[in-house]
Amino acid sequence: MTIRTGILAVALASSTMLGAFSAQAADKQISWIYCGDKIDPIHEKYIKEWEGKNPGWKVAPEVVGWAQCQDKATTLAAAGTPVAMAYVGSRTLKEFAQNDLIVPVPMTDAEKKTYYPNIVDTVTFNGTQWGVPIAFSTKALYWNKDLFKQAGLDPETPPKTWAEEIAFAKQVKEKTGVAGYGLPAKTFDNTMHQFMHWVYTNNGKIIDGDKVVANSPEVLAALKAYKDITPYSVEGATAYEQNEIRAIFLDGKVAMIQAGSGAASRLKKTSINWGIAPLPLGPSAKGQGTLLITDSLAVFKGSGVEDKAIEFAKFITSPGPQGEYELQGDAGLTPLRPSPQVDAFVAKDPYWKPLIDGITYGGPEPLFTDYKGFQNVIIAMVQSVVTGQAEPEAALKKAAADLEQYK
Repeated sequence: MTIRTGILAVALASSTMLGAFSAQAADKQISWIYCGDKIDPIHEKYIKEWEGKNPGWKVAPEVVGWAQCQDKATTLAAAGTPVAMAYVGSRTLKEFAQNDLIVPVPMTDAEKKTYYPNIVDTVTFNGTQWGVPIAFSTKALYWNKDLFKQAGLDPETPPKTWAEEIAFAKQVKEKTGVAGYGLPAKTFDNTMHQFMHWVYTNNGKIIDGDKVVANSPEVLAALKAYKDITPYSVEGATAYEQNEIRAIFLDGKVAMIQAGSGAASRLKKTSINWGIAPLPLGPSAKGQGTLLITDSLAVFKGSGVEDKAIEFAKFITSPGPQGEYELQGDAGLTPLRPSPQVDAFVAKDPYWKPLIDGITYGGPEPLFTDYKGFQNVIIAMVQSVVTGQAEPEAALKKAAADLEQYK
């Protein structure tokens, strides 16, 4: 597969500018497209430390907004003027690798063992690692205890299974008139993410290597559960993405949602009586699960400093710097590795435990050669079921067939 024509056109049209960018790069400089509004102070500290240990080398981050940073890295690489390293969604690594734009970043067995289970899978295909995880998120179930109590439910007992979750949502809706569950189905990437949390809480998979395995009893059960909970969810699910659903929860207008650590940090500042628990399990679950979403540092081919960029990428994401980066502040990121530092963090803020417990049986974002194509197929499938335009069996069969072109 080749990079989309539109991206190549942009790259070629920008060749003069990109050539200038490349000419400015020193032989001993690691250029880094850094996503965000500014460089994190912890990263600044460890960049200086690494430079001190590597005389003559300089790390040159270029801060680019979240909406543009990945496209910029892709455009530069497609034009033949790549940066050494870029912050990317791990979901794109297969596409970059298939287009020969990045180099492998293999991990030793010792390196792999430092991570929580399944984390390395988020950057692996064909047995090779193509990036180094730098940010990680998981989801848990949040519930409004006051709405549970108003509905006659035990406010201290969240649902543990899908069947209970659907039954509780129904009871809340019927007893209080408030939505029992917040199901997002907008044409937005996190609609796919939210569905994958259900897939991974039922031991399901979408792709296994290069084989599409979506049309399975485990995934079908997840889609049927979506159909069953929709009547008790926020009305007009296709109008909402997960952050908009979270806002409704923060307003006290929905009883249950699945969300990450950001919801907890916001809820602490409200008067809502809330709880957090592991995601409810489907009938085929082997244990607590969740979708494991990582962002990674990808090392681009052709910069001339690939080996040194790999060395720096592994340093900046090693246990010390990474642990300090991900556990800072009130919200933080789900930690990539277990450590005494993480244990202390969880002891201080127990709401982190459910966000970590789901990792063991969690699964990665499915790696497709055309990630956006995959994403759009899943969104269309979900929307067809929650709007009643298709039954789960037919919707899943169609989606599985459509995914073949993107694997």
